[in-house]
Amino acid sequence: MFGNISIWQLLIVLAIIVLLFGTKKLRGIGSDLGSAIKGFRNSVKDEAEPEAEESSTVQLSDKAKADSVKTSATETAPKDKV
Repeated sequence: MFGNISIWQLLIVLAIIVLLFGTKKLRGIGSDLGSAIKGFRNSVKDEAEPEAEESSTVQLSDKAKADSVKTSATETAPKDKV
């Protein structure tokens, strides 16, 4: 479909687009498109993180239980008076 278009024809079309819209408007469109893509990636990433956070919370609570057992064992041990 696009096999017959040369690089020169693409450059001419690009030059016409720049003349019609101007560089400021094209820069704004590019930044809007970039921020939309970034927002999409962040939302996809945020949906995947809660699953990872849940498993890390379980691991932390297990560690907290183990630490509480250690501290309770040291508190109940008899202390030597010197």
